[in-house]
Amino acid sequence: MPHRIAEAEAALQAGRLDEGIALIESLLTEEPRSPQRLYQNFTSLLYRKGLYEKGADWSRAGLEVYPRDADLWNILGVCLRRLGRPEEALKALNAGLKVQPKNEGLQQNKGNVLNDLKDGPGAVAIFSRLVRNAPTNAEMQRALGRGLWRSEEFDKAEMRFRLAARLKPDLIDAWLDLSALLAETKSSDAAVAVLEEALRSQDSPRLMEAKAVALRRGQKLRLSEAYILEVLKTRPDEPWAHYQLGAVISDIDRPRANTHLRRAVELKPDDRDYRMALVESLVRSRHGNEAAHLDDAYTELKAASALGPLSGPAQLKVASEVLSRVADFEGLDAVCDFKATGRMWAEEGRHTALLSQLSRVKAPEDRDELIFQHRTWGELVQGRVKRYPLRRPKAPRPDNGKIRIGIMSSDLRMHPVAYFSLPLFENIPRDRFEIYCYSYYQGQEDSLQKRIADLVDVFRWEQEISDFDAAQMICDDQLDMLIELGGSTHMNKLNVMAWKPAPLQASWLGYPHSSGLDTIDYLIIDPYLVPSRRELLIEKPLLMPSSWIAMGELAFPERPMAAEPPVVANGYVTFGTANNPYKYSRAMVAEWAKVTAAVPGSRFMFVRPEGGTAAFRDNITAIFEAEGVSRDRLRFEAVRGAHMPFYNEMDISLDTFPQTGGTTTCESLWMGVPVVTLVGAGLFERLSCSILGNAGLHDLCAGDMDGYRDAAVKLAGDVERLRKLRRELRPTLKASRLGQTKTFAADFYKMLEAAVTAHKAANETPAAKALA
Repeated sequence: MPHRIAEAEAALQAGRLDEGIALIESLLTEEPRSPQRLYQNFTSLLYRKGLYEKGADWSRAGLEVYPRDADLWNILGVCLRRLGRPEEALKALNAGLKVQPKNEGLQQNKGNVLNDLKDGPGAVAIFSRLVRNAPTNAEMQRALGRGLWRSEEFDKAEMRFRLAARLKPDLIDAWLDLSALLAETKSSDAAVAVLEEALRSQDSPRLMEAKAVALRRGQKLRLSEAYILEVLKTRPDEPWAHYQLGAVISDIDRPRANTHLRRAVELKPDDRDYRMALVESLVRSRHGNEAAHLDDAYTELKAASALGPLSGPAQLKVASEVLSRVADFEGLDAVCDFKATGRMWAEEGRHTALLSQLSRVKAPEDRDELIFQHRTWGELVQGRVKRYPLRRPKAPRPDNGKIRIGIMSSDLRMHPVAYFSLPLFENIPRDRFEIYCYSYYQGQEDSLQKRIADLVDVFRWEQEISDFDAAQMICDDQLDMLIELGGSTHMNKLNVMAWKPAPLQASWLGYPHSSGLDTIDYLIIDPYLVPSRRELLIEKPLLMPSSWIAMGELAFPERPMAAEPPVVANGYVTFGTANNPYKYSRAMVAEWAKVTAAVPGSRFMFVRPEGGTAAFRDNITAIFEAEGVSRDRLRFEAVRGAHMPFYNEMDISLDTFPQTGGTTTCESLWMGVPVVTLVGAGLFERLSCSILGNAGLHDLCAGDMDGYRDAAVKLAGDVERLRKLRRELRPTLKASRLGQTKTFAADFYKMLEAAVTAHKAANETPAAKALA
């Protein structure tokens, strides 16, 4: 044995790591009862070299022979921690502490795992003892600070981080923890100041990157960009600088962002975070050839996956976005579990990711799970904002006899949200209402934003403002009611609602589900949208009398429309969709295929930019072919923003489910193309039902899958009705509540007035009531 150990040591000393490891593995496999010290040294080597899986395996092998070896339990624990398996790590470390209860190495590693598990009090108990024995140990002071942070003892945590940084000024992690704590509990300015203090004594890339991130998270995007550009002048090949610059400018200059993110990946190809940031930017690129960007995103996602399993809420969110857009449902199911991943997103504050969950509902209990996930997110955010209370006005605003309504959305521009809300701005009852708007849009002002700004009393456009400062700004305006229209969609600030800057708050239009915040009093909907069970709404429903939306002239002008449905000339029916693939599922696409198969000679047309990618076409085609529909019966039109003329080549639009269409349903009907929808229990499953119901097309709203298929097949066989609908749908919409924008606005303001009046009456002081 000694000569074999010497041979392995010689290989390791010569830098032949793989050879040395293989020699020791062979020895231990043949002679498992090798000396204890060999197991200890070998597993320590594996840990130092980052071979954590091997380290854990050989630690276990050694423990089978030497079960009371505390060092092997310790190495097993730290390897498992590095592998992201903290619960298993904790068990291993506890086993070691049973053997040696006073082993400080085991105690320290257990404390670190408890910090990972967010068990602040447990970590504090361990590190308080260790710090008493070694008060000048900066690492211990920092670890104690992390435990105090987890325990929400923020002042004590700050003191420990500052002490750690003073004891060891080059302990970068202490400075980073301190800045992160200050960003969370005080302000981004405080975080930046600490990082600048640290940078005065050391030229650390990690500290530089942290400063850039702190500026960005504080919404000081232009300062962050300028700082990174200054760094790149002297460090042009600094990977983090290209990575962070791409993140900073992605909303204002996507092509340039992609260039910098690609450069970051070139400089550091094994960094999965860098590659996933590039994937995210590519999948959201709308300039140039969108299909080519999506193809690149899919390719880069595969490259990132090859570096190891995707993990963490951010990576899984980006992966789900790409996989949904290319209809890779098998890949999506492999990386995203409806319950586990959804809860992870909620617990980590990733509200935007929850939108993708709507299309994955399969069973009644899934709807309840969605409510749970949204509530989890809401409780997290509401808990955070309690630390930073708003400064409430001491005196009420002067009474001018008007109700002051706030509308918060970054989509008050050329965007569907603005198209549907425009009738409210064009028909303000100025004798009774004042309208304040709040936008955080990062782009350039367009003609519609300017038009809305001219129509309302106040339009506050703040491109660089934190959530807290936005909430304080709204609070200072002393609204009677605040309505948010964006949910957590891009550039919106749903978190602002958690501070309750207005006494009465509501959601409308932008997000087809309860947001999860208890501070939002109402969800503005109509009778068609009311869920079948009250438990499927968190807010109280605030009901419009017939329709929750109106189709304004800007979004629905007199576009050219074919006089006849295409079946008349073609001799076959063309089904189709322009709905976003994030609403698709394998089962839903299969149902579309079954409908197409049931109508001899029929075709199916996808009017989506994703149709330009081979992956999307191949994945969709495979599902249709499995149901007996050949590839030549499918048509893919890869367009964005120029899709409306294609309705002239479509006979029937098949709706998505469980999450239905909204804007696309309106567009389809406006072009004379009927929509067949499946009505479910939740709000997000009833959007098309509301539109069709208000248009008088109740028979196209099916209550089950058989009814959906039957309605589509029956309509496909009734060419005369298709011709009649082509002629009459647009006039019908104009005459309905959907087309009566002035009536809609009057109903909307009447509804708001009743809600505000009732709220004021319910909260009136006894003295005020007596005076009245």
